[in-house]
Amino acid sequence: MITAAIGHFTFQRADFQAQVPNWVPLDKDLVVILSGVVEIALGLSMLFLTKYKVFVGIALAVFYVLVFPGNIAQHLNQTPAFGLDTDQARLIRLFFQPVLIFLALWSTGAISYFRKEIIQQ
Repeated sequence: MITAAIGHFTFQRADFQAQVPNWVPLDKDLVVILSGVVEIALGLSMLFLTKYKVFVGIALAVFYVLVFPGNIAQHLNQTPAFGLDTDQARLIRLFFQPVLIFLALWSTGAISYFRKEIIQQ
């Protein structure tokens, strides 16, 4: 998370800007900076807020859901960014976002938490 966040401010900034969908009503650079700040906060939270790891995992999963439209826009607009310069590569990437969402929930115990909450009801 933190390594990816650094890219928002440095060497991958243009790639992240290219991924912001045109319908987002904010400046693309502002969106990239804000999402980088959120990624840093989530990464640090994963490291240091272990007491709240379930909730951090949920927040991380929500973040991955919120940035997914950027991945879709990159595919639909055929935007070459992050080395994804073919339709096939951009399409394959779309299938990894649900995996990231699942891993965020699984690795933090959020899935177990939800199961326990559902069973208790």
